[in-house]
Amino acid sequence: MTGPDATNSPKAFAHIVFGRVYLGFRYPPQMPGALPSKQGLDMMCVYKLAKAFIGRGFRRSARNFVMDQTGSTTVFAMTLFMLMAMMGGLAVDLMRYEATRTSLQNTLDRATLAAASLNQRVDGKVIVKDYFAKANLTQYLREVTVTNGINFRNVKANASAETNPYFAHLVGVEEMEAKGKSMAEQRTSNVEIMLVLDVSGSMNSNNRLPNLKTAANEFISTVLGTDSEQRISIGIVPFNGQVNLPLALRTKFNFTDPNGVSNVNCFDLPASVYAGSTMSRTTPLSMTIAGDTFSGTSNATNWINITDTSNAAPNPSNVWCPPRTENTVSLPLQNITALRAKVTGLTAIGATSINAGMKWGLAMLDPMARDIYNEYQSASLMPVKLAGRPFEFNDRESVKVIVLMTDGEHFREERVNPGYKSGPSPIWRSNNDGFFSIEHPGVAGTNKFYVPHLNQWQAAKWTNSSNTGTATVQTWPDVWSKMRVSFVAWQFYARALGNYGRTPGDNNWTAMNANYDLAMVTFRSRTAVTDMDTQLQSVCDLAREKDVIVYGIAFEAPTGGQTQIRKCASTPAHYYNASGLQIQTAFRSIATNISQLRLTQ
Repeated sequence: MTGPDATNSPKAFAHIVFGRVYLGFRYPPQMPGALPSKQGLDMMCVYKLAKAFIGRGFRRSARNFVMDQTGSTTVFAMTLFMLMAMMGGLAVDLMRYEATRTSLQNTLDRATLAAASLNQRVDGKVIVKDYFAKANLTQYLREVTVTNGINFRNVKANASAETNPYFAHLVGVEEMEAKGKSMAEQRTSNVEIMLVLDVSGSMNSNNRLPNLKTAANEFISTVLGTDSEQRISIGIVPFNGQVNLPLALRTKFNFTDPNGVSNVNCFDLPASVYAGSTMSRTTPLSMTIAGDTFSGTSNATNWINITDTSNAAPNPSNVWCPPRTENTVSLPLQNITALRAKVTGLTAIGATSINAGMKWGLAMLDPMARDIYNEYQSASLMPVKLAGRPFEFNDRESVKVIVLMTDGEHFREERVNPGYKSGPSPIWRSNNDGFFSIEHPGVAGTNKFYVPHLNQWQAAKWTNSSNTGTATVQTWPDVWSKMRVSFVAWQFYARALGNYGRTPGDNNWTAMNANYDLAMVTFRSRTAVTDMDTQLQSVCDLAREKDVIVYGIAFEAPTGGQTQIRKCASTPAHYYNASGLQIQTAFRSIATNISQLRLTQ
C-alpha cells in the first residue's frame, strides 16, 4: 500500500481496519513478540502512512483504533463458538454412523447364527437375506457365503452402508462408511455312518461289484484314517431282495415262522414298519422262507424229478434271502481292517429291494437301537468305546449319515404267505423210495391222497409200491428247501385238482391252469413296485425329518432307480449319478468332506 494514491484515501483506512482485525485474530496483542517481522513491517508501514498524510485528529483516532484490544476478544469468542459448533456437528455425524453400524452388526449376528444351525433346513443365504429384509436393511447386504459339511455349517456375511455427514465435510470428510462382518458356525463332534449297499445279481455286470468294493474300501480308509479322536463309526447294510441279519442280531427281535435254515435271517417286513424310523423288538416279525417263489416250471402232465434244476429245484439266484454270511449286516465299527474285509467279501446275488435296505440303515441309526448296541458290547461283539450310540437324533454334538447306493430299481418283491412258512405241510415223502404224496382233505370220497409220480388218487399216503413202508410228513421249510413254489403249485395242486375224477391222460387244461393260479396266489404274495417306491420315500422323508444326511449314488442304474435315489438324497447336491470308475469319485467326494471337517476341529 504505497504511492501518492494512498494519501487521505478511505481505502487506506479500510486497509488499516481490516489488517488490524486480521492481525488481532492471528496474533493476539498479549503476544506482541509473536508478530512476524514481515507482518510487523506491514503494520508499521500502514501506521506511518496514516501519520504522514492524515490529520492529527484522524491520526489519533487511527492510532487508538490500531492499539485497541477489545476486538480481539470478540473474534476469539467467535472462533471458539465456531469450533464448539463444529465439534457438536461431528458428534452428530458420529452418532448417526454408530447407530447405522450397530444396526448392521446386530442384524448380521442374528442372521448368521440362525443360518448356521444344523437343524435349519432352509438355505443359509435365504435366511440371512430374510433377516435383512425384515430389518429394512436389504440394500446394505453385500455378500453371504455358506459352507456345509457332514457335521458343520459355516455362514459368513458382510454389509456396508454409506452415511452422508452433515458437518464432517467441513473438515474434509465427505462420506462415512459403516461396515459389518459376521461369521457363525455350528460343528458336531461325533459322526455315525451307515453304508447301505446294493449286492443284487446285476452287480455282477460291467465290473460293478469290484468297482464298488474299491470305492467303498477307499472311503473307509479315508474317513477313519483321519479320525484321530475316534469319533466316527461306520456300519454296513448290504441288501438285495432282502436284508440278511447275522444270527446274533436276528435274536434281538421277536421273530416268528423260523425257517430252520442256517444263515437265512431275513424278515418279511410289514408295510407298517415303513411309517417309522425304528425297528420294533416286540412286534412279531415273520422270517423269510429260504425258497424260490420266482422261478417258473414246466406244465408237463407227468412227474418231474425234484432234482431237475430247470423246473423243480430252487434256483439259488432267485431265492429272496440267499444263505450268504458275506452279505449280512455289520453293526458300527471303527476298525478299518474289519470293515474293509466285510466289503471285500460281498457277493452279488438276488433281486433289488432298496426300500428294505434303507429301512434297516435308518433303523440302525435310531436311538431305539441303543439297547441292542449295549447288548452287543456286553457280549464283546462291539467295542465299548461306542457306548451311547446311536445318539439321539437331536443331539447337537453328533450327526448321522446314510450313503445309499444301488445299480438297479425296485423289483417286485415276493414272499411266502403266512401259514405256509412253518409247521407241517400236507405233503408226505416215502422213506423207502423218496416219492411224494399229498393229502387233499377237501375232495370227496375216500381217496384223498394224490400221488404225483403216478398221477393217481388213493386212500393212504404213498410209502412204496406195496404200501408196506413208512412216510414222513414234510414241514413247509422242508418243502421249499427242495422244490420251487411254482413246481409245488403245478405238480401237487394243479394236476391233482384239475384232473380229479377224470381218467388219467384225459387232461382238463382249463381246470389245471385255474388251480395253478389259485395255488400260486395262496402260497405267494407280491409287493408292487409302486408300493416299494412309496415305502422307500417314506423312510427317506423320515430321515430328513430326523436330520439324517442321505447321500444317494445311482451306479449305472436305470431311470427308475435314478429317480428314486435322487428323490431320497437330502438335497440335489447329495445325489451322484455314476458309471464305471466314477463311483470312486462319488465316494471320494463324501470321504473328503468328512476328512476335511475332522482336520479343522
